[in-house]
Amino acid sequence: MSTVTYSVPDISCAHCKHAIESEVSKAQGVVSVVVDVDAKTVTVVAEPLDEPAIVAAIDEAGYEVAA
Repeated sequence: MSTVTYSVPDISCAHCKHAIESEVSKAQGVVSVVVDVDAKTVTVVAEPLDEPAIVAAIDEAGYEVAA
């Protein structure tokens, strides 16, 4: 299993949290998704870890991963 944490500055509320968790959980191999609204982070555990697919899922939810 691999774990990665992304900074997503636009996270601000429970709706953001739900939207991101819903989209990222659909990505292949994702075991868990934790969105921390206060820290503005998304932590994903996946096997295999497909970072482009995870970033695309966050984008599909309407949010952008910080560079």
